[in-house]
Amino acid sequence: MTDDKSATQGPSDQDLQDLIAENDTGARQPTGMTAKILLYVAVAWSLFQLWLASPLPYIVSFGVFNSTEARSIHLAFAVFLAFLAYPAFKNSPRSYIPVFDWVLAAAGAFCALYIFIFYRELSSRPGLPITQDLVVAGAGLVLLLEATRRALGPPLMVVAMVFLAYVFFGNAPWVPDVLQWAGASFSKAMSHQWITTEGVFGIALGVSTSFVFLFVLFGSLLDKAGAGNYFIKVAFAALGHMRGGPAKAAVLASAMTGLISGSSIANVVTTGTFTIPLMKRVGFSGEKAGAVEVASSVNGQIMPPVMGAAAFLMVEYVGIPYPEVIKHAFLPATISYIALIYIVHLEALKADMKGLPKRQTSTVQQVLMRSLLFVLSLVILAGVIYYAINFQKQIFGNAVGWIVAVECAAIYFAGLYYAAKYPDLELDDPNKPVLELPALGETAKSGLHYLLPVVVLVWFLMIELKSPGLSAFWATVLMLFIMLTQRPVKAFFRKQPDYMASVKEGIADVIDGFATGARNMIGIGVATAAAGIIVGTVSLTGIGQVMVEFVELISGGNLMLILIFTAIISLILGMGLPTTANYIVVSSLMAPVIVELGAANGLIVPLIAVHLFVFYFGIMADVTPPVGLASFAAAAVSGADPMKTGFVAFFYSMRTAVLPFLFLFNTQLLLIGLDHPFEVVMVIFVAIVAMLVFAAGTMGYFFTRSKLWESAALLLIAFTLFRPGFWLDLLEPPYENLPATEIVEKAADMPANTSILLDVEGISLEGDEVSKSVMLPLGPEASGEDRLYNAGIAVRNEDGKVFIDDLVFGGPAEKAGLDFDFEITAIKIEADRMPKEVFFIPAFILLGGIIVLQRRRRRAEAA
Repeated sequence: MTDDKSATQGPSDQDLQDLIAENDTGARQPTGMTAKILLYVAVAWSLFQLWLASPLPYIVSFGVFNSTEARSIHLAFAVFLAFLAYPAFKNSPRSYIPVFDWVLAAAGAFCALYIFIFYRELSSRPGLPITQDLVVAGAGLVLLLEATRRALGPPLMVVAMVFLAYVFFGNAPWVPDVLQWAGASFSKAMSHQWITTEGVFGIALGVSTSFVFLFVLFGSLLDKAGAGNYFIKVAFAALGHMRGGPAKAAVLASAMTGLISGSSIANVVTTGTFTIPLMKRVGFSGEKAGAVEVASSVNGQIMPPVMGAAAFLMVEYVGIPYPEVIKHAFLPATISYIALIYIVHLEALKADMKGLPKRQTSTVQQVLMRSLLFVLSLVILAGVIYYAINFQKQIFGNAVGWIVAVECAAIYFAGLYYAAKYPDLELDDPNKPVLELPALGETAKSGLHYLLPVVVLVWFLMIELKSPGLSAFWATVLMLFIMLTQRPVKAFFRKQPDYMASVKEGIADVIDGFATGARNMIGIGVATAAAGIIVGTVSLTGIGQVMVEFVELISGGNLMLILIFTAIISLILGMGLPTTANYIVVSSLMAPVIVELGAANGLIVPLIAVHLFVFYFGIMADVTPPVGLASFAAAAVSGADPMKTGFVAFFYSMRTAVLPFLFLFNTQLLLIGLDHPFEVVMVIFVAIVAMLVFAAGTMGYFFTRSKLWESAALLLIAFTLFRPGFWLDLLEPPYENLPATEIVEKAADMPANTSILLDVEGISLEGDEVSKSVMLPLGPEASGEDRLYNAGIAVRNEDGKVFIDDLVFGGPAEKAGLDFDFEITAIKIEADRMPKEVFFIPAFILLGGIIVLQRRRRRAEAA
């Protein structure tokens, strides 16, 4: 390589820290007493959130806040810090805070606290705001929008302002007829958006208050403790020696960092400062190096358990338990990461790249054996822990918590004993001419204690089924214990005498972690509040139904065009927005579009699949030019062209863009409808193979460079493996239609807790003709009439036709858009067909043929 040093090094560390600060924690860094105030307020916010999540308020009967009060205080902290930490303009002072910003911060905090301060008075006059309420609400909205602009840039503020304008001017003559509505008065709009919990103080801000803050704080503390560096080093020790090893390690490191990060940009810069220069050294261009980092960092936002904090929003919006969200999101995210590693591998093969030097070499058999033993050890260890704790519960009852805490402490000190034998991990300089990879065993052992809080978090979430907030609280408590003790305990094991200095460093790390966690939350706090404006507008104006009509109009009712236009609109809406606000906006507007129009066209899928669909395309906006914030961050590190980086990153992320279309039509990819462990294993295996084949097809390289027909065949194979039902539907119809007159008998005969699929048609209250399919849950076994009533309807038979005679208010049928006197034209039951997996056979035969041809051609080329 002959690149000059400056080009290789790219921007300085300070430049990159400024980039993170500008986007995540606030670019203003004052000194003196002002800096202390910023620090104290941020730490106070973290302590308040820990208090809110802990059981202590209920034990001491003090400091108990209801959800609305907590949201009010949470937003007050966020707005106050937004005006202090983020300068108004690029040329605004960074080293001190102008008086005007102090005034705005105090006014914004007061408006946010208004519901908390005057809670009793407001509850005594619901829906009847006085002038004072309206003035505070109006000022609060303006200040919130300004705080949003400062913390997140113009995109979310502009979107929120457009929706606010629609509230007031929805009946203006310049608004297209398809989008018009009656409009609202200032009093109605301000009350709805600020005084109630329908707008700013709605579900989104509630999730930010209850769950998101604690996970961001946990991730911040984990990083300050050294876990972020540990993840990067382990990834490089494991994969750095392979072809294109630094790029593969970048993918793995970003995956592990993404588990605890809520920001694509922070993920890019944190891992990219190390990975991008190394990728360039082994042969990747600046654009490709940045694109790999972008694709892997953005994928961190779809990776459970945090998913950029959207997982907790999905719990509220979809109405399913948190473990279910994680289960459904796991496979698509995992195969997406596996495919990205494979894409990197193919790029390395095409360019004949080499890996980085390794201290010790191993044969393939040794590597496979060690990997197998490692996986088996994890499985056995997980089983032992699970049954051991259950056994202790039976013996010790309620005291088991203290017993397990002592056991965790013993494991922790044992981990530190091992870690103390090795030097503390420090990142190598990626710009040095020679870099030797660390030994995997030594590197992994040096930070095993960092995994303990993650294990505790997952245990509480997935096994104990505790709330995300309480789970994150206990994991954070353990993290605090680790941060305060790891340095002095290591010093003790290493026989280093200066314990007090180690203790002071631990305390400083905790304070720094509290402050950084809170400052990382500023953008998320104001984003969820500003996104609440959009949610409030949707509930006030009914624009969700308007979007349904709009997409139906431009798509002409074609199902694939409906999905494509929904994906494009989700992509546009997500541009420039952080993950949480992104998901709130696209799910509020676009999820109902797929549910309603999909049902009208025979696509009946679980709601979680719909929400994951719009979430994936919203996230893709972080990659896609012209906005693509993560691509710009990667380009700043690599020194490459940001637009080219964005386009290459989008090409690498095509697998992420294709997945949502696939799991809408094949919900088994979300692990839905699988009753046997063998089915789960088969779906996972086939999905991984299909994604690898898809990557090979799009990259034009498999075992060697593919011919055009081979790439086309690989894409056909991937499609067949992902969606075998497509071919089966062409041969045999998926449903058999039964007469509607049999609905009562059929409802009585169906198994417990299943759903019945109906074709309905009728005239809506607005006078529109409705014709669609709906899936209604029947509940437990009972008579046909009772089970239909559980589904929200009662029916009557007139001259051989069946009509909805009664509708349960708020029931499943009403939520599905049914109304009085709709005719039920048919009952759909699944047809008795051959298994769709039959089509795997020709797909694998064709795949085997291509493999034989390419391997033969590769040997000929080598000779």
